Amino acid sequence: MTQRILMIEDDLPLSAMTAEYLERAGFAVTQRATGEAGLAALLTEGADYDALVLDLMLPDVDGFEVCRRARARLDVPILMLTARGDETDRIVGLELGADDYLGKPFNPRELLARLRAILRRTRAPAQTGEVLQFGRLEIDRGARLARVDGRECALTSHQFALLCALAENAGRVMSRDALMQSVRGNELEAFDRSIDVHISRIRAAIEEDPKRPRRVLTVRGAGYVFARQQDGGER
Repeated sequence: MTQRILMIEDDLPLSAMTAEYLERAGFAVTQRATGEAGLAALLTEGADYDALVLDLMLPDVDGFEVCRRARARLDVPILMLTARGDETDRIVGLELGADDYLGKPFNPRELLARLRAILRRTRAPAQTGEVLQFGRLEIDRGARLARVDGRECALTSHQFALLCALAENAGRVMSRDALMQSVRGNELEAFDRSIDVHISRIRAAIEEDPKRPRRVLTVRGAGYVFARQQDGGER
């Protein structure tokens, strides 16, 4: 079944070129040039889209606001594009719910690889033994949901994939390289400091006190570990 992509990008030549490339790769692409037009398409046809490619710099509402409003209504995977080099913009985008981030100018092959990685995580089939239970925390890999005391945790698809990678290796320290490889695959660069932002958001969703985590622990100089028994803190 053809997967549908909504691209919100005001650079019309870039949008057309990228859409043509993605369509040759088998996607169906809908293009919108403003944030409001993109939001209108999302809110009326959101269930029809498999992913959103979102430019940060738009002529009306910016990509941050589009991301915030989209995430409040939908669980569509979001790949954010920007010409800005400020790391703060990337962090803000991730905190608002973007699943991944790609700076301009970009190689269309990398955009395609990142989109496919996002879609693999989102559409991954249920696994044997899909529910992992850690005390009050339940990780349902089949439904792609995490719950604490039955309350659903707000996680993006990328954050859920990271949580699964950690939980499936409970008690084992995982470096940033290992974590990025586990959720993205070998076709993309492994080291990315934005993983720290995702870990922060995971803690905010699943920890009673995110500043004193007991489930996802930092091992200084090494990476992160999911505690088998949630009675620890930062090591």
